Amino acid sequence: MFSLEGKTILITGAAQRIGRSLALSVGRAGGDVVIHYGRSLAEAESAQAEVQALGRKAYLLQADLNDPEQASGLIQRALELTTLDGLVNNASIFEPLSWKETSLETWNKHLSVNLTAPFLLSQAFAKTLPKGKEGRIVNLLDWRALRPGADHLPYTISKAALAALTYSLAAALAPQITVNGLALGAILPPSDGGASNKIIESVPAGRWARLEEVGQALLFLLAGPMYTTGEIIHVDGGRHLV
Repeated sequence: MFSLEGKTILITGAAQRIGRSLALSVGRAGGDVVIHYGRSLAEAESAQAEVQALGRKAYLLQADLNDPEQASGLIQRALELTTLDGLVNNASIFEPLSWKETSLETWNKHLSVNLTAPFLLSQAFAKTLPKGKEGRIVNLLDWRALRPGADHLPYTISKAALAALTYSLAAALAPQITVNGLALGAILPPSDGGASNKIIESVPAGRWARLEEVGQALLFLLAGPMYTTGEIIHVDGGRHLV
């Protein structure tokens, strides 16, 4: 339904899991992808090969998003390889820390990757987008962002702040750039093999999401109407309602 033919999208954290799936969704829609990765070179190369197998171009860029200089410089490095039409801020840190367990170090780490890096990347993207060219920014959020609880404290607060940044940048960068968010729920079982069955007990849809459903929502925001901005779409099976 939505074509990205002739478009190139930079996706952070696109080497594995949800980010990898998003990169493939862009490729299937006819778009080229800049795959950012932190430490997972082998996985990034595998994702690159899969996108290329779809007949699309895929570029690899490594950067440590904990480092503000590397984060802010990522856009310019991408522009040395190709043009950019969109930015997907997907990379994040997710740790199950309560307020008692949260140290200043873990607090700053979550804010750095989950909030500061998306701000710096969005700022650089907006500054370098040619005049008259439309741009799209999509921030990956979490249902917890709009219903903060006591669990996953630094993660939840960083995502809640990213939701606020999404709204703010949507107003600031209009009309040239749309800024929207996807608030995800039970998409993939925990990578640490945690209690995955308990997760969907509180999901009204009663199941895990299908990765293609997340990809469909992303394509709507990357290739759908430019009149949609400042919107956060929940792809969580209704989890934010209960």
